[in-house]
Amino acid sequence: MNSNYIKHDLMNRRSFIRSSGMVAVGGTALMNLGFATPLFGKQRETLKVGLIGCGGRGTGAANQALKADPNVELVAMGDVFKDRLDESYGNLVKIHPEKVKVKPENRFVGFDAYKNVIASGVDVVLLAAPPGFRPEHLEASVAAGKHIFCEKPMAVDAPGVRRVMQAVKESKTKNLSLVSGFTFRYDKRRRELFSRVLDGQLGQIDMITSTRNGGNLWYKERQPEWTDMEYKMRNWYYYNWLSGDFIVEMIVHSFDMMAWALGDQVPLRATGTGGRQARVDSKWGNIYDHFAVELEYANDVKAFNFCRQQTGTSSKNTVEIAGTKGKAFLGGNKTHITGEIPWEFTGEDNDPYQTQHDELFAAIRKGTPINDGEFMANSTMLAILSRMVGYSGQTLTWEEALNSNQSIGPAPDAYHWDLVFNGPEVAIPGVTKVV
Repeated sequence: MNSNYIKHDLMNRRSFIRSSGMVAVGGTALMNLGFATPLFGKQRETLKVGLIGCGGRGTGAANQALKADPNVELVAMGDVFKDRLDESYGNLVKIHPEKVKVKPENRFVGFDAYKNVIASGVDVVLLAAPPGFRPEHLEASVAAGKHIFCEKPMAVDAPGVRRVMQAVKESKTKNLSLVSGFTFRYDKRRRELFSRVLDGQLGQIDMITSTRNGGNLWYKERQPEWTDMEYKMRNWYYYNWLSGDFIVEMIVHSFDMMAWALGDQVPLRATGTGGRQARVDSKWGNIYDHFAVELEYANDVKAFNFCRQQTGTSSKNTVEIAGTKGKAFLGGNKTHITGEIPWEFTGEDNDPYQTQHDELFAAIRKGTPINDGEFMANSTMLAILSRMVGYSGQTLTWEEALNSNQSIGPAPDAYHWDLVFNGPEVAIPGVTKVV
């Protein structure tokens, strides 16, 4: 597959933010009709939202969507677990009693709940189920012509990324808005920093490092009534066929920022290592607890990522960029550039989670679609490539990784509560094959 496919046009993004896309004719606000996009016949038409995946992130996304536009309603919800759907519904209806209008018949439970949400007459879908289901959910949403908020990451393996790429192409032909869960792309301080980096304030980029270290996360104790499949779905984070491993599920944000700084070009090759020193119990599934990866780009540019999740260790979350004219640092509340043209962010922070939805619904209203599809596929694949070299201990090119036919999960139509699927064994560098 041509690596040049995945490009992100930052200037188009900036142009969208600046443009209004509306004109007044006869005292009535009309839409920019340059796009044959659904929903743009009436400026004040109610936008109906469906939520797929009712965990904490999905509930948060629904809350933000309902805040993003004065005339929007949540009308359908779906999850594999009824208790999670009920909890999400209860929380949302307390916050937005006038906007949550999900009738009992539009609360769908099961592995096929996403199909019912999409078919329920919604205009916008929020995709927040575990990442292993993302390609299938994205494909179905695009095929149905829905506008989409799609949480990161977008897949857990290369075949899934390729499905996402094809869905992105189709979404563009249908003029759909597609906003990703790469939250930092909507963060004010990061937008200002990376715009300066891309405008050349650091000169030629030589090297980028990112580090994200922290402790362990949540865990759900096994209950006697749970099948093996329910136990794993409740603890989806610890099974790479559901989460992609923590380097794909969480550290993908760091890879996305490194890609952003380089104009979303893809690397030539990667090498790395990883393992599990703290997550040795079977309760932690088959994922690692640390990785270290080197990415090699054109013009001898190198990018490095270091990450770990081990309880009792120090925390760090930074991105540092070195160029011929200066250096940039991003970490905590510090965002600055040193060198020939020093700069420090002194503005007010925004809530990027809310901004994502504000810009999504503004794009829908204006009829000027915003589409994050290409860079979101790029960044997801970047994290998957990094996992692949960490698992295998081998150096892989971008093309080798992207064209891998190794699927790490069961077929989408194979999911049911009595399924016994152990997934890949814990990877051993030098032994495990990834292509």
